[in-house]
Amino acid sequence: MTDRTSGHRPEQAELEELASLLPFPAERDLPPGRHLHHKETLMNLIDKETDEAPAHQPATPRPHVPHVPHVPRFRRPALLLPAAGLALTTALLTTLTLTNQNATTSPPSAKSPSTDTRTDTRTRTGTAPHDATLLLDRIATVAAKTTQRPVTASQFVYVRTLQTGNEGKFGGPLKLTKAAEREVWMSQKPGAVTDVGLIHEDGAYWPITVGVPDGEAPVGYPAGLNRPTYAWLASLPTAPDALLDRLSKEITRDQDARDTPTGDRNRDQDAFDTIGELLRETVMPPRTAAALYQAAAKIPGVTEDPDAKDAAGRHGIGVARDNTRTGERTAWIFDPTTLAYLGERTYLTRDTTLGKKGALLHVSAVLERGVVNALREQPSTKTT
Repeated sequence: MTDRTSGHRPEQAELEELASLLPFPAERDLPPGRHLHHKETLMNLIDKETDEAPAHQPATPRPHVPHVPHVPRFRRPALLLPAAGLALTTALLTTLTLTNQNATTSPPSAKSPSTDTRTDTRTRTGTAPHDATLLLDRIATVAAKTTQRPVTASQFVYVRTLQTGNEGKFGGPLKLTKAAEREVWMSQKPGAVTDVGLIHEDGAYWPITVGVPDGEAPVGYPAGLNRPTYAWLASLPTAPDALLDRLSKEITRDQDARDTPTGDRNRDQDAFDTIGELLRETVMPPRTAAALYQAAAKIPGVTEDPDAKDAAGRHGIGVARDNTRTGERTAWIFDPTTLAYLGERTYLTRDTTLGKKGALLHVSAVLERGVVNALREQPSTKTT
């Protein structure tokens, strides 16, 4: 045991690792998906503590909140400090109201393919990674040739995915859940909106509504990094260097608006994470998609992952980057034949408190994308 009077201080690496697990400050205005992820994790911790409480202290039931695995643009805290619960709850109530609306009576979706949570063998082969520049150039060429009709302000972007969640407690290893299906409908209205969209998960529909408590005026999300509408994506520059510069300015503006410390940030990692987030639950203008892949090819440290598997069990080629600060590798997965985007995979590149080297942290798979005219509508049943 360390003698507190001896003046011994933890190593810098330990401090950085502990800091990386801390939740964001309560005053931050987080994107809707981030709030849902943190809220569910917090509720899981509360449930666990309630289950362990003495029998004479009955637990107070709470409405079910679906886990919405939304990988954040910068750092995805897998676990939260219990002591931060009150502050986090305040932040959630300040910026996001999530209510159950007309729970569906339809039967659960078909069982999704099981997610392989074993360690990733690529981290133990010792094979040197290959630069992904040529692969990204090929992906960009394919993306530029795709056809996509512009999405109007009255329509909704629809994306159906398989995504994993996580369970565990602070200080312990991560426990991955089985991949579960969800559908999202995202509003394309210009300006700041409070009704951001709708999520269908766990047999219920969950509106994403942004607001503040106590009768204060609601604060909506404008189109941008936190709400990437088709029109906003189409407005981005298509020259790779100019696009990277624009994204860097958007990230800095977002951090400044939230009073977020930037001293420990890695600009290259931020750019890679931001592009990855823009690829997930959007319908992308072809020229913008091509520009994003070309921009990713200019980010130092982006390598090729030759065999990555998404949440649906599909094997593909990965475009990966190591976050050396957190000890994680994230790979975007593409079909080896068509080079279409399949999903994403994140795993550990070194032993941490979350697990052993190679342990899977998150995996997703995009099953369907489309544009619809109304909430709850699917592309196959779209009205004209």
